[in-house]
This record gives sequence, structure tokens and C-alpha cells, in this order.
Amino acid sequence: MIYPEKGEVRAPFDGTVMSLFPTKHAIGLVSNNGLELLIHIGLDTVQLDGNYFKEYVKQGDKVAQGELLLTFDIEAIESAGFSVETPVIITNSADYLTILQKQGIAAVNSGDELITAMT
Repeated sequence: MIYPEKGEVRAPFDGTVMSLFPTKHAIGLVSNNGLELLIHIGLDTVQLDGNYFKEYVKQGDKVAQGELLLTFDIEAIESAGFSVETPVIITNSADYLTILQKQGIAAVNSGDELITAMT
């Protein structure tokens, strides 16, 4: 779970946008080596119907690591009564023998490695 301090989602790797929910609160990516990742901004934020979210990519777009994918207004989302806790999920985890998640990290920056998946 990530607790964002900045309302941005950047591509964690080079890959392709598999899905972008119409409500813009979640995005699915696939890396160039096949890892599938879902980034879900907030909890129950689908109820906001896209308010406070802006997309910069669309389904099928090729993206580069660090590229801006989405922005969101943390203050407005929290004022509306929603958490911005952001689950990041490997959706094809069964394809990997080992998935290691970095532990004990107080703060992260764009580009920091948080998860390692090994086949």
C-alpha cells in the first residue's frame, strides 16, 4: 500500500497501458517483460466518477519509466471522505516464483524499486 504525498502516478517501468478505468481511479499496465500491474488510487474512489482525476495516457499507449500517467487532487479526494491509500497489485503473480516487496520504507520517490518479481 502506498500513501501518496503527491497526486501523481508515473510509469514504474517501460510498458503498455492495458486498461484505464473510465473513472480514472485505476490503471493497468504491462511491462515489456510481461509483468502486469494494477495501480488503484484510493479506496472506494470509483464512487467519485472521475472527479479529481486527470489522465495523460489511454489504453494501448506505450509508456516509458517515469512518464506521467495520471494526476489526482489528494486534498479534494480526502475532503470528499475518501482515502488516497493506493494498492499496487501484480495481477499475474502466479506467473512468478518469487515476489519480494521492500519492507520498512518510510518514504519513496518516483523511480524507487518497491517490488521485485522473479520467474
